[in-house]
Amino acid sequence: MKFAIRHEIKNRIRIHLLTKRLTFQEADTLEYYLRSFAEVSAVRVYERTADAAICFTCDRSRMIEIVRDFSFEDTQVPDRVFESSGRELAAKYYDKLVTAVILHYGKRFFLPFYIRRILDIFNMFRFILRGLKTLKNRKLQVELLDGAAITAAVLTGDYNTASSVMFLLKIGDTLEEWTHKRSVDDLARRMSLNVDQVWLCTDSGEVLTGSSQIVCGDRIVVRMGNVIPFDGEVVSGEAMVNQSSMTGEPVAVHKACGTAVFAGTVVEDGDLTIRVTRAGGCGRYDRIVKMIEESEKLKSSLESKAERLADRLVPYTLLAAGLTWAISRNVTKAVSVLMVDYSCALKMAMPLSVLSAIREASEYGITVKGGKFLEAVADADTIIFDKTGTITKAQPTVVRVVSFCDETEDELLRQAACLEEHFPHSVARAVVDHASEKGLLHEELHTNVEYLVAHGIVSKIDGERVIIGSYHFIFEDEHTVIPDDKKEQFDALPDEYSHLYFAKNGKIAACILIEDPMRKETREVVALLRKQGFEHIVMMTGDSEKTAARIAAEAGITEFYAEVLPEDKAKYVEKAKAEGHHVIMVGDGINDSPALSAADAGIAISDGAEIARQIADITIGSDSLYSIVILKKISTLLMKRIRFNYRTIVSFNTALIALGIAGVMPPATSAMLHNGSTVALGLKSMTDLMPDKRKEDRSGQKKEAIYESGL
Repeated sequence: MKFAIRHEIKNRIRIHLLTKRLTFQEADTLEYYLRSFAEVSAVRVYERTADAAICFTCDRSRMIEIVRDFSFEDTQVPDRVFESSGRELAAKYYDKLVTAVILHYGKRFFLPFYIRRILDIFNMFRFILRGLKTLKNRKLQVELLDGAAITAAVLTGDYNTASSVMFLLKIGDTLEEWTHKRSVDDLARRMSLNVDQVWLCTDSGEVLTGSSQIVCGDRIVVRMGNVIPFDGEVVSGEAMVNQSSMTGEPVAVHKACGTAVFAGTVVEDGDLTIRVTRAGGCGRYDRIVKMIEESEKLKSSLESKAERLADRLVPYTLLAAGLTWAISRNVTKAVSVLMVDYSCALKMAMPLSVLSAIREASEYGITVKGGKFLEAVADADTIIFDKTGTITKAQPTVVRVVSFCDETEDELLRQAACLEEHFPHSVARAVVDHASEKGLLHEELHTNVEYLVAHGIVSKIDGERVIIGSYHFIFEDEHTVIPDDKKEQFDALPDEYSHLYFAKNGKIAACILIEDPMRKETREVVALLRKQGFEHIVMMTGDSEKTAARIAAEAGITEFYAEVLPEDKAKYVEKAKAEGHHVIMVGDGINDSPALSAADAGIAISDGAEIARQIADITIGSDSLYSIVILKKISTLLMKRIRFNYRTIVSFNTALIALGIAGVMPPATSAMLHNGSTVALGLKSMTDLMPDKRKEDRSGQKKEAIYESGL
């Protein structure tokens, strides 16, 4: 590709493609291409000027080579990238704002007064109708005040004031709508489907296949804990499917042969064979946007309270205007009161504050599904951590396999990997990855596999019943026997590792030793969370008491519980809430789902099971627990901003009303100050809560003031 370099500094370059402008699709294609390289830390493409600003971590020559190799024709972009792009939306609202400003000031300079007056009267009726609609719904809302104020201004011959009020209201509505849609779209993009591989049914069995290769009519298998990647119809199997991401239903729905399933929903229990009816997750993004926009979860209690107060104040404003006219017989003073209301600012600033905070959190790799959950984090005094994949690293590794039978360690590992590859858990991935590293092919050896949450897997290999899982499952539930000549070897298993047991026909066959080291930042994060006001920091795990005690001590956590089941975690959450505590649960696995649902705010680690991410209220995209500290800070600052906005709006507008009643301030000035302050407060509410902080991308790597540099 031919291009020119417009500007460059160390590790940042701005290029210009040799064309006047780019289409939205071309801009998205270029941005997708550049982001696909690990060397590119951030990029922004400007379609209007055909420019691209790129931050990179490699040599300049390598960056030039990457750009030079780009071609629109050769770059394959998934449909979901175009489907969820916010580029066209931003251009649409930018044009609306620019057009509104040009028309407003252009007509003042180029149109005669009498034509402007006719236009103002015509536009006035639109606001009157909006106000009358609220009466039709038996509600007194801000639209009624707007209509009354504009009408009063026109009737008194103050057309400039009426025109200015209508212009400012239009600008305010456009800004609010733009920010709302942008924030919703950002959230929807992060919730959109991103499944790379699926199990495809073929004549030779199940084959792990890239999702991009799936076409309508293919049959795929989705097992417990996994996301359904395509719309389709169930052809065999039964399962309980969580559809909350699509429909908002909190209860899982039973699915069986002949029923329809939707992309993005999650199998909670059971497994399904699905015939794909719509490939590529078509329509999922639009459905997510609709679900978010209709969801009351977007509103925090403070936000809802402010909006209810805004509507309750409308009758009092009307009453104040009526009394002012009745007492003073001065229409100008009465109009001054109508020109000022609390509702407009309250209804604009509060949602913008919340949605802007959600957007800011997303810049740190944190996806928040609604303002309600930011408020829950701000108020929380208790935080519960799952151990595996949360306190410890998301990528545990297999140290070695200890055989308790005649089969070799490699053969036992191969069989274990064959079972584990079907299920989404960090320990399962560790087993599969270790087998791959050793070059062990583990094609399908078994019959149907059954996964028992927080216990293990049951299946058959060559007619033998095989089970793999925790000590509790293998020995207490399944009563697996340890041969007498192997007991000494079994007792000598090292305690510093987590143990995954593999048994055949009721006898122990192997123990897979898993190294699950603690995250390096955990201890510091725990200390920071205590400083932020968390009174109770708890760790819960299904591991043994010894392993749990060691990890808790290293992390600086004094309260921990070992050998717990999923229902135990949920019961602890419910108990803490009953005692008056505000609880956050942090986890990554299928077994954390009940507790994530029960908590005031459930936080899922993005590398964990899909069902955990779907059920959770908040998802952390970076591989760092520092994100929780950042989330708490954003949440606390958001609550402070909402309270500040509330006090500012009430005090400032009360002062304007008082000055209007006293006759000190004419209606035009009141309208200008009221609407100007509303827009200013709205714009302020859209700014970052942590503007001076360096932000992180999804991998947790530091970005050196990228956002301050304009990217």
